[in-house]
Amino acid sequence: MRNVIIQLAASLDDKITAEPVRRQLMNNGSNMPPAPSSPEAPTPSAADADQTRPKVKRILVVDDERVNLKVLSGFLQAFGHEVLAADSGFRALEMLDDSIDLILLDIMMPEMDGFTVAQAVRETPETAQTPIIMVTALSDRQDKLRAVQAGANDFISKPIDKTELKVRTESLLRMKASQDELKHYQQQLENMVKARTEALRRAMQNLAESQANILKAHIETILILSSAAEYKDNETAQHIKRMSWMASILAEELGMPQSEVELVHRASPMHDIGKIGVPDAILLKPGKLTPEEWVVMREHTTIGSRILENSTSDLLQAGSIIAMTHHEKWDGSGYPKGLAGEDIPLYGRISAVADVFDALTSKRPYKEAFSNEVALDIMAKGRGSHFDPAVYDAFLRRFEDFRSIQQQLADT
Repeated sequence: MRNVIIQLAASLDDKITAEPVRRQLMNNGSNMPPAPSSPEAPTPSAADADQTRPKVKRILVVDDERVNLKVLSGFLQAFGHEVLAADSGFRALEMLDDSIDLILLDIMMPEMDGFTVAQAVRETPETAQTPIIMVTALSDRQDKLRAVQAGANDFISKPIDKTELKVRTESLLRMKASQDELKHYQQQLENMVKARTEALRRAMQNLAESQANILKAHIETILILSSAAEYKDNETAQHIKRMSWMASILAEELGMPQSEVELVHRASPMHDIGKIGVPDAILLKPGKLTPEEWVVMREHTTIGSRILENSTSDLLQAGSIIAMTHHEKWDGSGYPKGLAGEDIPLYGRISAVADVFDALTSKRPYKEAFSNEVALDIMAKGRGSHFDPAVYDAFLRRFEDFRSIQQQLADT
């Protein structure tokens, strides 16, 4: 206590000594001429002043002795800091927030000592990095080790030396300022990443929507073109819808990836697009075609493939393959190339089964529609000769789905 009184006395002595000098300067200043103004020097704005003015540091002082609080607060205010005083550990924790730059914490306090307060500070996420200086009269090594374990960054011994206090506080305040600057920089980076991620997400969403719209227009164009070829052959648009759904069911049953199932579904309507290049007299002939006419009719496969083959689109490339190969047969007796077995692309083998079944059960210029039972008997004879056995067996396993498609997309 004697040392505390000596410190207070020294502080008051400084003030008393300084007061006459201050009054003398004020008196002298009243007789001094005004300083010349400089027209070139711009008057700083309030915003400029705020930016250049150093940030006042907020320091929380915790001590159960009011005299010690007053002494420490006086020193710290003289250093230019804002001081918050707490006379107990409980009060300190109530006042604590992330705006505090430094804590000066007495160890020996009733009810809640400095060790407990320091530990609570470190366990609070918002203040876990706030520097702590333990203010203590203890000199035992174990007490200091316990303080470090509780979270203390530094120590200052009582009685308080003003110079030592300044050095230790300024050192930890610089550390805290560096931490805050790093945290601010990290937050800026996170905000920047968040903003750019959101911008990228919106761009990707817009791109996806644009691609979806383009694909939709692409598919509609294909369906219109395919329908034009089918109408030319007196077939209905329902045929290409049924056939495409049947082909996608087979692709799914055969275990193809969903992306390829979708590709088969979208590309199979183009299987007969080449008929647009076959003369009406041949397409619409109700009777049997002559050998010469049959040669022309077969050309619809190569015509369709040539229409589509130069596209870079995966969809149109698949359509080109289907147009070229959907009349190939497993035993090599099909056209236009006489391919056999797995030399026939799977898209073509799938389309062959779907197209033949729907053709058999639909009305054509040269025949009436067969019943499903008759169509199944005819197709059974083609297993291993006309049709890939694996694709044909998949057709049988999913026949009820084929029947549902017939009912939902029946010709009107």
